[in-house]
Amino acid sequence: MTKPIDIEPESERNSIRIINPYKFAGAWVFDDDNTNLVREPFVEGADDIIDVMTSQIEGAEEGFALIFSAQPFPGSTLELLRVREEFGGWWYRSEALDMEGWLCPALFLYFEEAPRQLHCKFAPIDRGDE
Repeated sequence: MTKPIDIEPESERNSIRIINPYKFAGAWVFDDDNTNLVREPFVEGADDIIDVMTSQIEGAEEGFALIFSAQPFPGSTLELLRVREEFGGWWYRSEALDMEGWLCPALFLYFEEAPRQLHCKFAPIDRGDE
């Protein structure tokens, strides 16, 4: 008799998401057709973390790929740890950068609950022959 395979609950699966933040009116924002977000801003330290992480990406202000997951994944370059809840969002801390940033309630359009950790990769967008 074969033993059944344990299937992880959907909330525990490694789900990698990608958004393409860019600068608009001096602020980091992103659009996401899947969640109907338009020019959703990063504020309260999250924007400063993006500044640091994109400083070596040419053309980042025109857009870059922010790949993120609640689970570690190959190539991730930043780990953020959940710190505290405030105003419906959550503060996350990067020990490596010694920085904190707040993620607004839009976080819950991507996760059912605020993940204990966020793993991120900041990458250039292949713009081809623009």
